[in-house]
Amino acid sequence: MAIEWEILGQPGADNALHAIVDSGQSRDSFLFDCGEGCLRSLRSAEIQSIRHLCFSHFHMDHVAGFDGFFRLNYNRPDVPVEVWGPSDTLAVMHHRFHGWTWNLHHDQPGEWIVTEITERELKKSRFRTRDAFAEERLQNRPYLSPLLLQEKAWHLEARLLPHGSIFSTAYRIVESPRHNIDPSALRDSALLPGPWLKSLLDAAISDDAAISVGEQTLRVGDLRSQLLTTTPGTSLAWVTDFRVEPGTADWKGLVDWLRGTTYLVMECQYRASDDLLAFRNAHMTTQLVGQIAAEAGVCQLTLQHLSRRYMPSEWLIMRDEVRAIFPHTELPKQWQIKV
Repeated sequence: MAIEWEILGQPGADNALHAIVDSGQSRDSFLFDCGEGCLRSLRSAEIQSIRHLCFSHFHMDHVAGFDGFFRLNYNRPDVPVEVWGPSDTLAVMHHRFHGWTWNLHHDQPGEWIVTEITERELKKSRFRTRDAFAEERLQNRPYLSPLLLQEKAWHLEARLLPHGSIFSTAYRIVESPRHNIDPSALRDSALLPGPWLKSLLDAAISDDAAISVGEQTLRVGDLRSQLLTTTPGTSLAWVTDFRVEPGTADWKGLVDWLRGTTYLVMECQYRASDDLLAFRNAHMTTQLVGQIAAEAGVCQLTLQHLSRRYMPSEWLIMRDEVRAIFPHTELPKQWQIKV
């Protein structure tokens, strides 16, 4: 399994994150935010394969590219488009869907499932193309943990963060743990390898099931404990447009949630010397971003959403300010910023 990802958009402009989870049996595609111009680097087929569109919030620079996305996906057959976002997501998407005239839609495929993430509840509606995107309310469910959606190969989490008077939603994709046969444990067990080994890797087979190994009948759970190794899956987090202060509950909660994340993609709007301006606009600085990454023990930090108030040479300085606190910090490679 693997998570492939890239930052969309240019430095100082709107940014988004495109990610694909490849399990070997399936490829699930995600788009985090949809700012103006962010889709230009993707082929139409790539945009049409995006299954999950995850909005952090609905400021213009995070949603201005939605019309292009919608045009390519409004009548997509087979697989619904799933939209996720914070408070007002249902109202915003309802109005976006109804911003066009529908009179040639009756035999068109297309289904959109929209989920609004609130502090205690996930509110959900369905919109179908053939119904001119009339809203069909679905059953809400409690939102008691970061978990939004559990799939076989991965799960999707979210965390609401303060961005002035509104929430911005941070997201994290986590691959399922990887299970493999330990060759040395198999050798030490004196059991002969055979097709039965596949049963240990098949999640559909219960631990209590019995299988034949040579002339023995053994419990699957016992064999798994003896022969399998488990390693955590890769994880990828998108965290943008927020402000939290060190020592607060919001800060601690975010650090705990991000702990051990493989790839953290985070906003970095301001230099540390502009902290007053960052505070006023509810954004983070180089110092705060580096501190979060260090405390959370992430593997790699990639900066995005850099303010265009700075020159390209200052963007490199911002990267170095973060690196002074958290050395494993990069700017997106495709930006190729040169002085």
